[in-house]
Amino acid sequence: MTNLVNIANIANTAGVRFGTSGVRGLVAQMTDDVCYAYTLAYMTQVVKKHPGVRAIVLGHDLRPSSPVISAACALAISDAGFDVIYGGALPTPAVASYAAEYQLPAIIVTGSHIPFDRNGIKFYSHLGEITKADEQAIEASQISVPDQLVVKSLPAVNLDVYGHYFKRYVDFFGVDAFKGTRVAIYEHSSVARDILKSILEALGADVISLGRTDTFVPIDTEAVMPEDVERAKAWASQYQIDAIFSTDGDADRPLIADESGEWLRGDVVGVLCAKMLGVDVLVTPVNSNTIAERSGWFKLVVRTKIGSPYVIAAMDDSMQKNLKVSGYEANGGFLLGCNIKKGDKTLRTLPTRDAILPMLSLLALSKQKGCQLSELVKLLPSRYTHSNRIQNFPSEISSQLLQELIRQQSLIQQIIGTDLGNIKAINLVDGVRVQFDLEDVVHIRPSGNAPELRCYVESNDYDRAKLICDQCIFKLNEFKNRSDSSGKH
Repeated sequence: MTNLVNIANIANTAGVRFGTSGVRGLVAQMTDDVCYAYTLAYMTQVVKKHPGVRAIVLGHDLRPSSPVISAACALAISDAGFDVIYGGALPTPAVASYAAEYQLPAIIVTGSHIPFDRNGIKFYSHLGEITKADEQAIEASQISVPDQLVVKSLPAVNLDVYGHYFKRYVDFFGVDAFKGTRVAIYEHSSVARDILKSILEALGADVISLGRTDTFVPIDTEAVMPEDVERAKAWASQYQIDAIFSTDGDADRPLIADESGEWLRGDVVGVLCAKMLGVDVLVTPVNSNTIAERSGWFKLVVRTKIGSPYVIAAMDDSMQKNLKVSGYEANGGFLLGCNIKKGDKTLRTLPTRDAILPMLSLLALSKQKGCQLSELVKLLPSRYTHSNRIQNFPSEISSQLLQELIRQQSLIQQIIGTDLGNIKAINLVDGVRVQFDLEDVVHIRPSGNAPELRCYVESNDYDRAKLICDQCIFKLNEFKNRSDSSGKH
């Protein structure tokens, strides 16, 4: 027996729905039935519309809940009449790269950087990440789900998926390319911790493994925890390294520290990576630092809403004009929108966020320039960003706040401060981004993946950016507490 299930109803009742990137929800709500239903809807609305596809690539991160969710997804794939190519625990870009090479759809079970009590599912068509139109079609669909699911064990791991990603970077950068370079990997619970070490060692680097844990750590590359700031500086002093590399949970966002243990901003990493690869057009969301334009390194910089589907859509426009294009997000995730040639070697396009490419590109650029990572940063204009977030910030209060900020500029001055000068421009593409005539920029927006409110501040001085951000976070917390106590939401 089967039941007819409406995906929109699942989103409303279980709270499991599409966010900035993929389906996200509390693990307690991501039951076998819910995950099966979403996967079957994806098979119906996306995969089956492309005849000739007979297999789906499946992988996941190291969250405790990920293998269980993956098993429910695998059952839906099998019930839809398709084979499962199971890559096991691998970086999201590793699974996506293998799928792209063989023009196969893919599913990656991951909550990326969000807390371990939440998780998610990312869907790919044979052309790459599914579009917002695909998401809407999935959400609007009705599918038949068995009364009782009997979830089976996951199939054996296909080692070709691992091998493909390893070969992608070792072949392009070349064996011993980083000989004489000493790199530390902050491993924590990153799904990339083993393959990253293997790649770096194959490229000749001396690798030190640090901070490995079996407990899941939700690393957010846009809001590095104070203990990780101090940890990186201590490691740099103790081990005399050239760089520290880490990633978020599914390794589509890099965390890179220079030789002194100073973590680099993701948008700084993105610009330097694009410089190394020699692209003409750079696509990035509105919350990224304006050093992309100020550097003068690119023919065109395109700004989008926040979220990789928007970056990919804008990259597609440039690709159709035969321009060399790449994209990145403020979290550091890099999207390669074209093939990159180096002599007789070609790095194939990979229009999904990747953490390892920017790591290797920055090492290669430092080798090329004969300098340390900190000196690479000095090649850029002096423009700094600091960001932070407030967790457990209900979406109802976020919506209320944004509406009030848009309605009354006096509230903007109250929350952001009156010492930044007059408001020069307000950008409402994604949240509220305010530019002041003293050149400071403050951007407030709710996360698309979790009940969080984020604040980004850009300034000509880092300490000033941090001070403004800290002040905004304090005021935003006050607003939240007032709303909580008044019960307005």
